[in-house]
Amino acid sequence: MNAEPERRFGVVVVGVGRAGAVRIRDLRDPHSTAFLNLIGFVSRRELGSIDDIQQISLEDALCSQETEVAYICSESSSHEDYIRQFLQAGKHVLVEFPMTLSFTAAQDLWELAAQKGRVLHEEHVELLMEEFAFLRKEVTGKELLKGSLHFTASPLEEERFGFPAFSGISRLTWLVCLFGELSLISATLEDRKEDQYLKMTVQLETHNKGLLCWIEEKGPGLKRNRYLSFQFKSGSLDNVPNVGVDKNIFLKDQDIFIQKLLGQVSAEDLAAERKRIMHCLGLAEDIQKLCRPKK
Repeated sequence: MNAEPERRFGVVVVGVGRAGAVRIRDLRDPHSTAFLNLIGFVSRRELGSIDDIQQISLEDALCSQETEVAYICSESSSHEDYIRQFLQAGKHVLVEFPMTLSFTAAQDLWELAAQKGRVLHEEHVELLMEEFAFLRKEVTGKELLKGSLHFTASPLEEERFGFPAFSGISRLTWLVCLFGELSLISATLEDRKEDQYLKMTVQLETHNKGLLCWIEEKGPGLKRNRYLSFQFKSGSLDNVPNVGVDKNIFLKDQDIFIQKLLGQVSAEDLAAERKRIMHCLGLAEDIQKLCRPKK
């Protein structure tokens, strides 16, 4: 960000769970206050205020001329509706991933944002992590033969956060950013609801016929972990060493959003980002269709 804005953008945060709390914290950082003015937050719970930030109604957030930007930090199943409402009201939108749980809905929202002349930004802090920076450096210029990414965690409510290919889209985004657009070969789902256990196994192929296996495994007692293994024509990479602590990745994501608000991101870069986001959402939807075919 190369210039001080003539004015600050008024922001409301929708949803004050973990992500929303981080956004509120970052919006109060001196780094942010030069560009953004936190007006209040919207929540389904009656909270009154958080750290002197006042709760406001959704209707007030949508109607207020003071509100120019909405941060959508609610559960994934509600993203589409909130994004649509705020874009229709002429507000810029930052949304935590995934922006929607449907490829078609995402397409519609991009078109609505363009019609309204507003910024629609999907957060992807996983691309700002030190671990990803290390991986990108390691894989550059190498031809993949085969690889795997296996993620484990405790159970997640699908009704709130979407099918695993959507709730885990940050891992898919890693693979796409590391190896380019991918083709879907197969996808299976082991779903034992009585045990709260779920395992999605996806086989993908790179443009150069490299094979990738992506696994999302969730169940009681499973710790949050990511296991990586890549074999190249010129060596291999098994997991990632300790590459340091991720610092201020949500603040860095917000900086990218501010650059978009200020018109400092090129049309080419915006188009490339949108293409990558839509490619990942399209893959996620196709995976869901294979694992849960409609009867």
